[in-house]
Amino acid sequence: MPELFGRIKRLPPYVFAIVNEMKIEARRKGADIIDLGMGNPDQGTPPHIVEKLVEAVRNPRNHRYSASKGITKLRSAICDWYKRRYDVDLDPDAEAVATIGSKEGLSHLALAMIGPGDVVLTTTPAYPIHPYSVIIAGGEVHSIPLKKDSDFFADLESAYKNTWPRPKVLIINFPNNPTTAVVDIAFFQKIVDFAKENDIMVLHDLAYADLNFDGYRAPSFLQAKGAKDVGVEFFSLTKSYNMPGWRVGFCVGNRDVVGALIKIKSYLDYGMFQPIQIASIIALNGPQECVLETTEMYRSRRDVLVDGLNKAGWAIEKPKATMFVWAEIPEPFRGMGSLEFSKYLIEKAKVAVSPGIGFGESGDGYVRFALVENEHRIKQAVKGIRPALQKA
Repeated sequence: MPELFGRIKRLPPYVFAIVNEMKIEARRKGADIIDLGMGNPDQGTPPHIVEKLVEAVRNPRNHRYSASKGITKLRSAICDWYKRRYDVDLDPDAEAVATIGSKEGLSHLALAMIGPGDVVLTTTPAYPIHPYSVIIAGGEVHSIPLKKDSDFFADLESAYKNTWPRPKVLIINFPNNPTTAVVDIAFFQKIVDFAKENDIMVLHDLAYADLNFDGYRAPSFLQAKGAKDVGVEFFSLTKSYNMPGWRVGFCVGNRDVVGALIKIKSYLDYGMFQPIQIASIIALNGPQECVLETTEMYRSRRDVLVDGLNKAGWAIEKPKATMFVWAEIPEPFRGMGSLEFSKYLIEKAKVAVSPGIGFGESGDGYVRFALVENEHRIKQAVKGIRPALQKA
C-alpha cells in the first residue's frame, strides 16, 4: 500500500494530550482539578459584541456564503484599528485579510509560502503551530533559542549562516507564548534590517498585543521602518476581546504575502460566518473599556499566582505581558522533566499545567501556567502546590 499519511507521520505525539487525559481521568474519579493548562479564556465575550452578533444573525442576507478574505467593512476596521493604535497605514484591499483565527491564517500562509526543502527559522520554545505549520507544509525548521542568557541576534545570525539552503522565512512572536518574553521597537527594527540584508520574510504573531502590565506597552512589528517591505503581522481577537470560540483573526502588512494568503484561502474556505465578521467590526471600533478590564483581570491573577508561589518557595518573576506564567521547575524536581513534573502536580497538588517540552526541547525545564481560573481558584491551586513542593 502506498504511503498515505506522510505529513502526519512527521508530527510528534501531542504532549499536551497526555496531561489532558490524566486530568480527565482524575476528574472522572471525583478529584477537583484546577486547570491552568490550556490558554482558554474563561470570561464571556463583552455584551455589546454579542448583541451585534444576535442582531446580524436575524438578517437572512447574512446567512449566505461570505468573502474568504473578510468583508470590506471588517478589513477597513482592521486597518483603522492599526492606525489608531500604532499609527501604521494599511490598504484594506491589498494589505489586510481576515482569518479564521490567527492559527488558521498562519498555517495556510505556510502552505502558500513553504515547499519541500525550504527552511524556516522559528524561536524555541514556541507556540506549536509556528514550527509545525512549516512541517505540515513540507519544510524544515531551524530553531533559535529564546532564553535570558543568550544573544538572540547572534544566535539568529549564526542560524542563518549555518543553514543551507538559506532560510526564506522567520517566524517570531512577541509578547511570547510560552516564555512571556517581551521586546521593544528597537528589537523589531533590527529584525527588519536583518530581513532586508538577508532576503528573508518575517511573520510576526501579535496575539498578546493588549495583555501588557506594569507600564509595558507591546509594539507592533509594523511600526519598524520598512517592516511592510519584509513581513506581515497576525492578530487575534481571542484574548483581547474574550472571543476564543469565535475564531477571528487577521493578517496585515506586505501586500505580496497578504495576496498569497488571500489566494490560497479563496481555494480553501468561504470565510467566517458573516454575523461573526459584523460583530468583530463592533469589537474593533466600539468601546475598548472591556479590553482594559480584561488586562487588569489577568494582571491581578498574575500577582495572586506569582506572589503565592514565591511565598511557597517557588521563585518566579512576574511577566510583563500575556496571560501566562512561565515557571522554571524547582531545583529538587528538575530531573523529572516537565512532563513528569506536570503529572506530579496533577497527582499531588490537583493542578494541571502545560509541560514545557510541549513547546520544544528547550522548554523541558519549565511549565506554563495559564491564568484562566478566578483568583479564588488560583489561591486554591497555590495551596495545593505548597505541600507538593515540600515533599521534595
